[in-house]
Amino acid sequence: MDELAAQIEPHIPALRRYAWALLHDHDTADDLVQDTLEHAVRRWHLRRQDGDVRGWLFTIEHNLFVSFRRRWARRGVHVSLDEALAVPGAPVAEDHLGMGDLLAGLGLLPTEQRSALLLVGVEGLSYAQAAQVLGVPVGTLMSRLSRGRERLQAYLDTGQPPHLRRVK
Repeated sequence: MDELAAQIEPHIPALRRYAWALLHDHDTADDLVQDTLEHAVRRWHLRRQDGDVRGWLFTIEHNLFVSFRRRWARRGVHVSLDEALAVPGAPVAEDHLGMGDLLAGLGLLPTEQRSALLLVGVEGLSYAQAAQVLGVPVGTLMSRLSRGRERLQAYLDTGQPPHLRRVK
């Protein structure tokens, strides 16, 4: 059990950052990290002994997020009473630092692109590791990164959400 804790514990802050960046809600992000850690502990004996623990944990967390998102889509959006009563357009301290724009731009990206940007740009995973976490080929990950960076930059430059093209 000490080996397990020693190998998992250093990755908890990164798991929390990734969860918060995906969900933008501390309570839900903490729940996602908790679920990730529970799955990891229960399935510790199933992991590859020579495998990357960090990548394995991110894979579990990402898969749980995808499952959570599917359940969430069926239930609808939860809005707290405070959020419902908030004055629209009220200034936020983060907006003055540009962080609000960045977070808003990330929130507008499709989940696939946002996840790729967060894993590579924020968490520092290599392309190969991030592709493994997301379960896609490296070329697909690189394409998602490129499109995500372009859309995020366009949003930061113009302040307008990028227009999605429809392909028939």
